[in-house]
Amino acid sequence: MTSRTRMMKTTLLSALFIVYVQAICDKELVRPLEWTGGSFEWPNLSTKALYKSSGRFIGKNNIATRAQIYKDDVIVAFPRYKPGIPVTLGKVCLKQRNCEAVISPFPDWSSQEEGNSAAFQSVVDLFIDNNEILWILDVGVVNTLNSPVRKSPPRVIAFNLRANKQARILDLSGLVAQASRLQYLAVEYAPDGRPFVYISDAATRSLLVFDVAGNRGYRVVLPKAVVGCGRRDVLYIALVQKGCGNNFIIFTYLSSPRIFSIRTDYLRAGSASGKIQDIGVKPNRAVILGTDLGSAIFFRYEGQSEIYRWDTNTPFLPANFVLVYKSDNCFLATQAVADLRRERMRVLESNFPDYVQDTVGCGATQKLSLMTGCL
Repeated sequence: MTSRTRMMKTTLLSALFIVYVQAICDKELVRPLEWTGGSFEWPNLSTKALYKSSGRFIGKNNIATRAQIYKDDVIVAFPRYKPGIPVTLGKVCLKQRNCEAVISPFPDWSSQEEGNSAAFQSVVDLFIDNNEILWILDVGVVNTLNSPVRKSPPRVIAFNLRANKQARILDLSGLVAQASRLQYLAVEYAPDGRPFVYISDAATRSLLVFDVAGNRGYRVVLPKAVVGCGRRDVLYIALVQKGCGNNFIIFTYLSSPRIFSIRTDYLRAGSASGKIQDIGVKPNRAVILGTDLGSAIFFRYEGQSEIYRWDTNTPFLPANFVLVYKSDNCFLATQAVADLRRERMRVLESNFPDYVQDTVGCGATQKLSLMTGCL
């Protein structure tokens, strides 16, 4: 065999190896990540035993409800709905090869300590912006499904993912009432580059608006016409950018028969009076799951497993709802999240109704699945 032949053979084998490795990586990235209860990466076995014996870790009480994807990691929120949740903000790698995904605390264990006002108390929603800032909504109340206890003021923490450090804390104390229920957040940058945070407060029929650069916030009270009939309702919000270049917040209460929108420049100006648009009647109670970070919204109907995509550049009519995903039996989606690196959508799903009713056995089953089609 000549040296040239050997070189060609080596080059071919290297190319085949690269293709093989790439195929393995692609397979890892498309298969669902699945885990039961609180499948955490503990510092050591003795720490886990200590948390279990003290009641700070009750496996079946842990459930992830919201997520954001950054590079090859999924950052997940575990709201402290019940006792025994040691990690309220975690991270799992999309490339994990284990049968069951393992979640590590994000950014570390010290930031998860319940009762420590310097640590996260109960993270309920997340948003990653174009500048690689992770915005974290921490309501500060634990055991919300049992006996709610406030451990810290409600706040939004801005975490710089590129620098791997906390950048800012927004104290929401002056914007909330005792009855407030903060649920979802979205973030955008104004034309002058200033970031604004929008938060839904279901109990007070309000959108909280926070001007980060000005370090000030205010409450925009929504008209009574937007409210449904639920006593402990959910106020969904979604930030979309339409073809005209203007950003909108699409919002609706779960029990409301209608869906609404408002331009974000009106919100930034603190003026909602007469600016809210009624954009249609919902065929059923709709659960807004997320956006593609553009003009499309993903949603499902309450108690149903089918997920639909609606391009907000089109009228809000069933003819414009495209079926894009259906969860397996016993699963319901809590979020549709954009995976920008791979130009795909993923779905965070679980048996959440069983979790609420405390019928999950050893723990709720959770998974992050790939939605068919591209962004």
